[in-house]
Amino acid sequence: MVTYPEEPPLGAVVQLPAPAGVENLLAAFAAIADDLGLDTVLERVIEAACQLVDARFGALGVVGPDRMLSHFITVGLEEEDIRRIGPLPTGHGVLGLLITEPHPVRLSDLREHPLAYGFPADHPQMTSFLGVPIRIHDRVFGNLYLTEKNGGTDFSAADEQLVVSLASAAGVAIENSRLFEESNRRTRWLEGGLNAVRELLGEHDGSSNDLEIIATHALDASHSILAAVLRTFGNEREMICEAVDGVEAAALLGRRSHDAGLMDRLPTTLSPVLLNAEDVAAVLPGAAAGTIGTALCCRLAGAGDRRFLVIGRPPGATPFSDVDHGMMRTFASHVSLALELLRIHRQREQEAVFGDRDRIARDLHDLVIQRLFAAGLSIQSLRKYTPDAEALNRISAVTKELDATIRELRDTIYSLRSVPQVAPTFTSTVFSLVADAFDGHDLDPVLQLSGPLDTSVDDERADHVRAVLLEGLANALRHAEARTITVILRARCGRLELRITDDGRGFENPGRTSGLANMKRRAELCEGTVSITSTVGGGTDVHLEIPLAASGISVPPASR
Repeated sequence: MVTYPEEPPLGAVVQLPAPAGVENLLAAFAAIADDLGLDTVLERVIEAACQLVDARFGALGVVGPDRMLSHFITVGLEEEDIRRIGPLPTGHGVLGLLITEPHPVRLSDLREHPLAYGFPADHPQMTSFLGVPIRIHDRVFGNLYLTEKNGGTDFSAADEQLVVSLASAAGVAIENSRLFEESNRRTRWLEGGLNAVRELLGEHDGSSNDLEIIATHALDASHSILAAVLRTFGNEREMICEAVDGVEAAALLGRRSHDAGLMDRLPTTLSPVLLNAEDVAAVLPGAAAGTIGTALCCRLAGAGDRRFLVIGRPPGATPFSDVDHGMMRTFASHVSLALELLRIHRQREQEAVFGDRDRIARDLHDLVIQRLFAAGLSIQSLRKYTPDAEALNRISAVTKELDATIRELRDTIYSLRSVPQVAPTFTSTVFSLVADAFDGHDLDPVLQLSGPLDTSVDDERADHVRAVLLEGLANALRHAEARTITVILRARCGRLELRITDDGRGFENPGRTSGLANMKRRAELCEGTVSITSTVGGGTDVHLEIPLAASGISVPPASR
């Protein structure tokens, strides 16, 4: 028997629920309204429904965007029963009838219905059946499924009315829970963005760089399992993972993607785009298959290099909602503004140094050189007052020394005034150097940067580090015959560490030592050390470690 609720005929006697049923209904209303957590509310709804009509088994199926059951919560089955039954239903057969036709369905024998099929072998016996949709406004949120009324009787019309009333109250409670969770989700995103901005613009321990801070707070705010910051690399059509937090972090950091059409699928504004598993595999090629099911990606606005923020969730996790889309955009705008403020602040500090250099150059030119020149002329005029040969030789020597000093001062003035007003960051030059070095080679670089590199490495050390990096990469690319070359550059605890590792053929005695001697000389100039270890057939490891200067913002030097 299948029934749909209809208006009763005029004069017909309507069967009303018994007083005990009304009391149970009120108790069910109170139970489902006692908690605002959505998962808890769903469990209490189905438990209240089973108690209300004395059903042995109950289930609540949530209808997903694809018009199938995305979640299925059961009552009355033990964990062992659920394991034996196998995969949960997705909305076929009688369960799908309420999705296509959202009206109450009451059956005397579930097995006799034409759509009753697909029951697993270990599924418990079920005969009587009552199904009621749960509506939120004009949208069907899900369905209540009740089977096996205790005592072997059928569900009555009064049972149906009670469950329909419960479903109405459940719709209100579920909507309140959904709004509560959305509010909590917005709060998490806002707090995460504010905490990230506070850490970027304020004082922190210096163990993480700006992008690592963003990835950490994005991971916490989004309740995802992965957050990564990507940047364009090489020819601007490829991407490299610059910072990452969460699962697979070690496998993803520094990995480069090769999909030529990837940039066309990534957003050009702050509005996030949804990435499927195929897109995620292209964006994050180092992730293990099946780790990330879906991801959100948005652009981090700002001058300079193009960067993107990606957050990922595993297959089967809660899908990204409209709230996540909107709040990720807000998060990205906040951290992008903080990064831009940092860039402007550091640029102003550079400009202040450049202004001091211009003033020093003017003073050297207008005062010091003129006085030295006048002193030289005065010394030369002493020649007419002494015929002594030794004194004349001393006068010539002093004059030549003054001339050499004036020439050096003029070179210094030229170098002070020729410094570019906007200098690229240290990390940007490292990315460009690695991209140029690997251009034309089939190898994929693995480039891992960590720590406050742009704020703790002064320019003299930066030049030496880049020279060692270039020499190490050139040797590996020319001689190692490696399959993988990994570059690790990190600043921590007042020291800078550079490691270049390859899995090539290695060597026992290097044939040419000038490059190795050059690296050691540069390490000594920075008061650091460099070690080169290699085994035949086991690859080579170049390890440079130098102390960092106490100053923060690095600016281009006046001269070398």
